[in-house]
Amino acid sequence: MEDQLKDFMHFLIVEKGLAKNTIISYERDLKSYIHYLNKVENVLLLNDVQRVHIVHFLGFLKEQGKSSKTLARHIASLRAFHQFLLRDKVTDHDPSVHIETPKMERALPKVLNLQEVEILLDSPKLNNHFGIRDKAMLEILYATGIRVSELIGLDVGDIHLTMGFVRCIGKGNKERIIPVGKTALNALQQYLEQGRPFFVNKKLREDALFLNHHGHRLTRQGFWKILKKLAKEAGIQKDLTPHTLRHSFATHLLENGADLRAVQEMLGHADISTTQIYTHVSKTRLKDVYSKFHPRA
Repeated sequence: MEDQLKDFMHFLIVEKGLAKNTIISYERDLKSYIHYLNKVENVLLLNDVQRVHIVHFLGFLKEQGKSSKTLARHIASLRAFHQFLLRDKVTDHDPSVHIETPKMERALPKVLNLQEVEILLDSPKLNNHFGIRDKAMLEILYATGIRVSELIGLDVGDIHLTMGFVRCIGKGNKERIIPVGKTALNALQQYLEQGRPFFVNKKLREDALFLNHHGHRLTRQGFWKILKKLAKEAGIQKDLTPHTLRHSFATHLLENGADLRAVQEMLGHADISTTQIYTHVSKTRLKDVYSKFHPRA
């Protein structure tokens, strides 16, 4: 089974061109699935897997307290895997074909209001190289709505200060061009002139835009630590995630009358239904304002 899993991962990387984080999720889900088949169901050949084994596996996950979202992701991984096996004639049937995906309640993304965004963006201290870097990162995230993985994946050549845009590679290696406002461009220029040279390690040839103190490309975990530290210093009580500024970017655009299709393109969503969740956030916020301030609410 391990060999077939390796073949499938190779297929996802080379032929499908999926994002690194998606690949990691598929591999983690399928490793736990194979381990369950071997150890619990005593199934050693993929051609021996039946629908009942998958049902038992999903029941096992549910007993562990896994959410509907996690179960749905596992089912998607299993389906893709079994379809691949059938297509490559490793198996003669697909046991996942009649497995139903659980209905999910879509949680609204957490966003910051404008005042909270300003407090967070003003929290880095600009009297040192770290603060100049952190300021530029936060400004770019809020100005463009790019994912954190896309932010840390930026190279110096992806920033065009004179034209006022950033080029990033998103999910599925899709390229998109996103406009950048003056405030973020100024923060970037200051970082390139006064911040980044401090982080550059002359022994390394690193094209990454945002560097850590060793001169390497900043990691997702590194950014997460920086964000938590800045939020704490700013006194923001909300539970922030690396996606919070992305959610805030989209919500604030729509609240101010931006076109949904334009927001979809800037966010890099393949399906507009993914972008539409931010319209629900806007409506929820409107209801909150109405309830709070209307005298007869």
